[in-house]
Amino acid sequence: MAQYTVRNIPDSLDRELRDRAGRNGTSLNDAVIEAIKRGLGVTGAGHIYNDLDDLAGSWHEDELFDRVILDQDTVDVDAWR
Repeated sequence: MAQYTVRNIPDSLDRELRDRAGRNGTSLNDAVIEAIKRGLGVTGAGHIYNDLDDLAGSWHEDELFDRVILDQDTVDVDAWR
């Protein structure tokens, strides 16, 4: 197996790689290898994904969204009589 040294990794990429490693319970090294494989289109045929990150992106806090969802959680007592 070959070894690489990669320099000048942008902070945002470092955070994303570390977040993915944490979410997937893998090492940072494994997260980097998986990202390279995906980027090159050489992922293993038998890999099963259990999330929609590639389709929907990642979760970001949004106060407006939270308020709208909170309004939907309110029970209209008169409607249930």
